[in-house]
Parts: sequence; structure tokens; C-alpha cells
Amino acid sequence: MSTKPSLILTRLDVQRLEQLIDSLDESVPGVLALQEELDRAEQVVGHGEVPKGVVTMNSRVHCQEQGSGKDYHLTLAYPKDAGKEHHVSVLAPIGGALLGLSVGDEIDWPAPGGKTLKLKLLAVEYQPEAAGDFEL
Repeated sequence: MSTKPSLILTRLDVQRLEQLIDSLDESVPGVLALQEELDRAEQVVGHGEVPKGVVTMNSRVHCQEQGSGKDYHLTLAYPKDAGKEHHVSVLAPIGGALLGLSVGDEIDWPAPGGKTLKLKLLAVEYQPEAAGDFEL
């Protein structure tokens, strides 16, 4: 079993995600898992202090499934935006797992059908904080 990588979150993301959690019932899939991810953050920093290679809300990332070598380009989104192409909700297992990761981190991704895939974060292709987009 792999250990979970350390997480870096922004104060603004934590604030917005806690508001999201508070607005939803605990029975909504992903709510409790997201709260667990927020609770285990090792660093919560201002949006001007977050390193460029860290996944924040609305970041576009490049991951690779280690078994098959398949590449994924995903944008970590709030549930209201998750229907867009290549956008994944922070409440989905992969979404919550990506939040706060740094380039080079690996995570276990519970895939459909009960399989667990190992994903490696290769790049953060777009991060709102690095681009100065704080209103997303």
C-alpha cells in the first residue's frame, strides 16, 4: 500500500471547498473524502505563496497511468463545472486525490470495476495562481 503524498492547499481553495462541503449533505458521494483531504493538508498557504507545480482548484494537469502509460489531461473543477470536457469534479475520487499534489507525486486511483490504477502527476499545465487568475 502506498503512502499518501503530502498536500499543499491555498487558503482560498480551502475556504471555498469548506463552503461547498457545508452546502452539501454528507451522503453526497465524495463529500467525506474531500473533507479528509482538506484535513490532511500539511501546508495551507496564500494564493501568492503556492508553488507552481502544485494542483489547485481549476488547475489543468498532465498525469500518466503507470501500468499502461496512458496520458490524462484533466482540469480539477468544482462540481458545477465538472460536465465540461476533460473536467473532473473535486468530489470525484480522482478529483479529490489530485487536489494539493505536487509534480512527481503518485496516487492510487480507484478506477471503475474495482481496479486501482497508479497515476503519476507529470505536470501542472495551468495553475490559476501562477497565471494570476484569482477569481475562478
